[in-house]
Amino acid sequence: MGRLVVLGSASQDLHLEMPRHPHTGETVLSGDIEYRFGGKGGNQSVAGARAGVECAFVGRLGDDAPGREYIRRLEAYGVDTSHITLDASAPTGTAIIYINDERDNMIVVAPGANSLVGEHELGALDGLSAGDVLLMPLEIPLDIVERAAVTAKGHGATVVINMAPYAAVSAHTLENTDLVIVNEHEDALMREDGLQPADVLVTLGAEGSRWGDVVVPAERVTPLDTTGAGDAYCGTLAACLARGDSRQEAMQAATRAAAANVQHHGAQPPLG
Repeated sequence: MGRLVVLGSASQDLHLEMPRHPHTGETVLSGDIEYRFGGKGGNQSVAGARAGVECAFVGRLGDDAPGREYIRRLEAYGVDTSHITLDASAPTGTAIIYINDERDNMIVVAPGANSLVGEHELGALDGLSAGDVLLMPLEIPLDIVERAAVTAKGHGATVVINMAPYAAVSAHTLENTDLVIVNEHEDALMREDGLQPADVLVTLGAEGSRWGDVVVPAERVTPLDTTGAGDAYCGTLAACLARGDSRQEAMQAATRAAAANVQHHGAQPPLG
């Protein structure tokens, strides 16, 4: 069994629930603000650890109360935090999440320390080897994503990029990437930009997901909060690949994880 390493972002999430999302120039009243934990990298590493594989998170947090608390939280899930940098020069990233009565969300991210992920974090990838999986969302500098992909491939690891939030990564990045995971919107943008990954998995929301000839339907559940569902999918799928599961097995496990994730508040499941 290989290991899963997630190189990405972590943030403090500020959740605001409201009847509907505001239009430009409009003020909408919400309920009380709730502070939770998120960031695509942090969320995906939690999902990977919960899937039962050895999982490490590599990233950068502010040397502040939210950053230190986040490390304790990841450790409680069983995530290896030894490659997280606490940086006094920037705050821990923050995401403001607006959730309407239909349980749809809008998210605005202030990256903070995530924007400083760099040389130090790349050094944590030197221990990768064949059988390991490197998973990267795109909430960190794209030049670091490219260099990380090249490093991981050089060590024989499998490289998975979750193209979220969407960015037109370089052809060199894609040449060193084994699998790209996108939703339908990101898939359309990728095609418009003429990007041609070697292999693509498309998540289709309520319609499930498609990876080549393998299609797995979504589980029918009533969502409470859709925040982090895609991260639960990506982290679980990458963990299953590190375990050696087939495409079908990995997609089915990821689908179950995403369905479970929309049935609690916040991007990460409650501890305990």
